[in-house]
Amino acid sequence: MVKVWDPLVRVGHWSLVTFVALSWATGEGGKGWHEGLGYAALVVITIRIFWGFIGPRTARFAEFVRAPSATIAYGLRVLAGTEPRYLGHNPLGGWMIVFLITGIALTGFTGWLYTTDQYWGVKWVGELHEGLASTLLVLIALHVAGVVFASRRHHENLAAAMLHGRKRAEDDNA
Repeated sequence: MVKVWDPLVRVGHWSLVTFVALSWATGEGGKGWHEGLGYAALVVITIRIFWGFIGPRTARFAEFVRAPSATIAYGLRVLAGTEPRYLGHNPLGGWMIVFLITGIALTGFTGWLYTTDQYWGVKWVGELHEGLASTLLVLIALHVAGVVFASRRHHENLAAAMLHGRKRAEDDNA
């Protein structure tokens, strides 16, 4: 077993899971909690973005966000059942991180916007916030499905690896 994900990545990941889930649960009638959890999620993604440029190798965006052509090629290999195993995030997982961070940022931003004097009660801002929150749920479902799929395909528990930070070192073909 080798260390893959550092504590900041792991704590940030599970904090986002908690903050987004609780924010969703408190969306109707839990105004104070809902807003506070949304702001907490924005703080976590701000730290994660910063860490994506200065953190350890497997935390850096340059390590796992691949060019679209490389990501499409990887996706085709997944469909063919011949994709390589990655020690860190695979190309599809890397882009999912970008989409999730963007989705959380946009949802949080529109939530904040809705609390300002200028946009308080403005229908399109509220609808945009709700639409982004629903889109975020779809992204989360795809993320969880991808984790389950990759865990089964490569015979490793990726959710557990995100808890303790370690994965087996050898490649599937070793």
